[in-house]
Amino acid sequence: MHTSLPEFDMPTEEQVHLAAESFRLLADPTRIKVLWALLQGESSVACLAELAGAAPTAVSQHLAKLRLAGLVKGRREGTFVFYSAADNHVRGLLAQALHHADHVDRDLPSGDHAHHP
Repeated sequence: MHTSLPEFDMPTEEQVHLAAESFRLLADPTRIKVLWALLQGESSVACLAELAGAAPTAVSQHLAKLRLAGLVKGRREGTFVFYSAADNHVRGLLAQALHHADHVDRDLPSGDHAHHP
């Protein structure tokens, strides 16, 4: 039935699994805060911990997972490591999720005229 639609398109199995893995990794409030902060600029673990309201050791563990997933990169300067977002692809995803959460929280309609945080 769907395949008879002229514009019908399904993602590949690999795309589906990679997208699911990305959602799984982002399904954590601390990681969302850390990644959102990094999308706005480079930062240290201590600063990210303060922004996220989490212990530096916990933030380090989250950063390690985000780095393995290719979402975050680190730059060493002496004994310090400064982290940044690997690219901007996840910005749209996080912005949409946060915007959607805001509308659900305030029981607002979620039209296509969305503003981005």
